[in-house]
Amino acid sequence: MAHTHDHSGHDHGAGHVQGSSDKKRVLIAACLTAGFMVAEALGGLFTGSLALLADAGHMLADAIALGLAWYAFHLAGRPATGQLTYGFGRIKTLVAYTNGIAIFVIALWIVYEAWNRLLTPAPVLGGPMLGVAILGLLVNIGSFLVLHGGDRDNLNMRGAILHVLGDLLGSAAAIVAALVILATGWTPIDPILSVLVSLLILSTAWSLMRAAAHVLLEGVPPSLDRDLIARDIQAVVKGVREVHHMHIWSIDGTSSMATLHACLNEGVDAHQAVSAIKKRLASEHGISHATVEPEFGHCADDGDGHDHKHGHDAVPHHGHYH
Repeated sequence: MAHTHDHSGHDHGAGHVQGSSDKKRVLIAACLTAGFMVAEALGGLFTGSLALLADAGHMLADAIALGLAWYAFHLAGRPATGQLTYGFGRIKTLVAYTNGIAIFVIALWIVYEAWNRLLTPAPVLGGPMLGVAILGLLVNIGSFLVLHGGDRDNLNMRGAILHVLGDLLGSAAAIVAALVILATGWTPIDPILSVLVSLLILSTAWSLMRAAAHVLLEGVPPSLDRDLIARDIQAVVKGVREVHHMHIWSIDGTSSMATLHACLNEGVDAHQAVSAIKKRLASEHGISHATVEPEFGHCADDGDGHDHKHGHDAVPHHGHYH
């Protein structure tokens, strides 16, 4: 079966330029984060501030995560191999999912530490804490601005932005805590704000993990509706009687792929029908790569258990849609 690739060259070129830009952005953010993380950790130990230590903990994990994100972009540029026929694009999604798990672990650790601090309050040096927190905020704003100009549809980039956003919120919370301690001497504000920041980060980490898991499980991209696309092909492409065994998925959350069986009317030119289906998928639905199996009469997979195996995830026969 021939595949039409006439439309993909430009997309690949544009994607490569965007990917190269994102790769540089992530590397700059990783260097900024790693550089200040040491200073913030020392500041947290010196001042006794959990908010600063929590933010330094975030920044340590984020420096590692941003480094992994950079490496994922680096690997994604490699060509496909005989063993990895789709290439390395999904590594970015895998790193995004791993980043989400890392954020969860860090946030839970901060909540645990905050609980201990509330039970046994510790002295906090508000003045030095404020100075370190302000510097941290400036560094995190710089990292966020660098990443913000990247491709936010890319799950790996979203993971990187999420990490830096968590650091930014952590620094802001540390500033507020330092101001309250300086004004009132009330130290419990330090662990309380640390917990609030952790809860905010947990909710965003969850959404990132869900999106990455959906890609890893080869779910239909959220912007597409498989059954509507199948009906569209049946209605628009001449000679197509029925579409079934249709699967749509994404390698990296940006480019979509599909496989399907097209049951054709007798006398229809199979090559023309397949070509028309592929053009329709590319132009109207943004599916850049499709494998289409043309059929006349009965489905080639009928009678071998294939239908029963895939009944829940393939478009049913005879036009009965869920």
